[in-house]
Amino acid sequence: MLDSIQNPKQIKKLNFKQLQSLAAEVRSFLIENVQKTGGHLASNLGAVDFTIAMHYVFNSPKDSFVFDVGHQAYTHKILTGRKNQMHTLRKAGGLSGFTKISESEHDAFGTGHSSTSISSALGIAIANKINNIDNKAIAIIGDGALTGGMSFEALNNAGDSNTNLLIILNDNNMSISKNVGAINKYLTKLISSKVYSTLRTKSINMLEKMPRIQNFAKKSEEHLKGMVLPGTLFEELGLEYFGLIDGHDLPTLIKTFKNLKKIKTPGILHIVTKKGYGLKIAENDPCKFHGIAPSINGTKTDSISYSNIFGNWLINTATKDKKLIAITPAMGIGSGMSEFEKQFPDRYFDVGIAEQHAITFAGGLATKGFKPIVAIYSTFLQRGYDQLIHDIALQDLNVVFAIDRAGLIGSDGATHTGGFDLSFLRCIPNIVIMTPSNSIQMYKMLNTAYNTKGIFCVRYPKGSTNSNDYVSEQNIQIGKANIIKTGSEIAILSFGTMLKEALIAGKKLNASVVDMNFVKPLDENLIIEIAKTHKKIITIEDNVIKGGAGSAVSELLNKEKILIQISILGLPDEFTKQSTTYQMYGLNAENIIKVAQ
Repeated sequence: MLDSIQNPKQIKKLNFKQLQSLAAEVRSFLIENVQKTGGHLASNLGAVDFTIAMHYVFNSPKDSFVFDVGHQAYTHKILTGRKNQMHTLRKAGGLSGFTKISESEHDAFGTGHSSTSISSALGIAIANKINNIDNKAIAIIGDGALTGGMSFEALNNAGDSNTNLLIILNDNNMSISKNVGAINKYLTKLISSKVYSTLRTKSINMLEKMPRIQNFAKKSEEHLKGMVLPGTLFEELGLEYFGLIDGHDLPTLIKTFKNLKKIKTPGILHIVTKKGYGLKIAENDPCKFHGIAPSINGTKTDSISYSNIFGNWLINTATKDKKLIAITPAMGIGSGMSEFEKQFPDRYFDVGIAEQHAITFAGGLATKGFKPIVAIYSTFLQRGYDQLIHDIALQDLNVVFAIDRAGLIGSDGATHTGGFDLSFLRCIPNIVIMTPSNSIQMYKMLNTAYNTKGIFCVRYPKGSTNSNDYVSEQNIQIGKANIIKTGSEIAILSFGTMLKEALIAGKKLNASVVDMNFVKPLDENLIIEIAKTHKKIITIEDNVIKGGAGSAVSELLNKEKILIQISILGLPDEFTKQSTTYQMYGLNAENIIKVAQ
């Protein structure tokens, strides 16, 4: 049946039994396909039924489907004519792992970062209203994404908008890491309508037998509702609340969507799904199967990831100093902090998908003598830029930023590329930026950042290292580079993990190779000395060229009025494509040799 579906209109011809068969086929296809391509499996298995029901009732692309993050949009892609391209998922030139406007008219808005769906769907709904178009804008958001502050800004605006907007809250009590905070507790307090109805009836009947407090009884009804039903929060914001319903019950979903289609004011439908639904091992361990490599079984290696090195450093340092506090905006597992959480639960704070809050929260801790470590992905640090400048740097507080996933990270594409941090960090006063070239340098830099007063950024890639001998008690000298190889005429200044390629090229060119260690402050004396003793400088970094580390070197040479040929290698002035590699951008030994000519 699935092979016959080329567009959503064909789904509308099916009966309930056929739709349930279709759902089973979609799940089987997802399991088979994602094992080959890699991608987000558990979240997509949980979204199959309500996605089919949405396309059955509503009319995409006239009705706009806006998926938050996009982790759960694979069924949507399959049903909108992209099934035969799913084997290219997350590959260069293939389908995006998220929704993408340029990929299909059915992708109403591009995604990749969390908590954006309500804002963008509201914008679409307002545009429809202005244009007198009677189409529905539908935001699909998970309970994890709802922890993001942007969601609540949008909810506050949406409730007062009088637009044809429907928000579907996909509540599976599971984001990438375990959901945290009061909102999660609020949503998981799922009281059935039967309980509420019984409680309300008995209480009001009892109170009505006492005439003097009848008025009190009437006034108490709404407060009673607020105590036992999860919808009051949304209704107070001006959104009509519907739910809870089973997100895997196709007939009920379809009937509910048909009713909601007639409502032209902002509403929220609360559905409950199970992440990994239909695949037992994914249901039992949805975190493991949130995102999988091209093979579920995978292969064992002796390498260790930079994230795990960071996690081990956290544990070792926290054992010696009770002032260490670790903070993550919902990426504790990805940042290598799982074991730290187990050993130091009172000093581990997962604040949810709230990067801005995480940074300012760290600032508050720093004012009371603690040393907070904010573990954050490069691409997500962008969301907390204002807080980094105003709440941390302006006040010169003692905070360490462990910036994971710097540079290219492959199949997640442009939305997750960490290629801007050196540029947007370098212009901020009062901060130190370190770029370790290997595991031992990373460990020493973390030591230095922790043991020194000030704001420190240690940024490192997603990848792994084969060196397991990295633990050290040493610090490094701030602003000091290391000459790894002495040569003549050409000097290669390497920032971060580009050092390996720089050394390969340096040997063939008989060039000097310098591990720069710091982007801010630069080792200015060494750069000036090199410029005076060499004919050409080549810089290489896994950051955009504009405003990056190479630009800092060029600015120094210009300030010192030193004339020397300089080539800056880095990411170009464009958004990276899916599965782009450093080789594609010439960040390798071969291209270093080429530009040296």
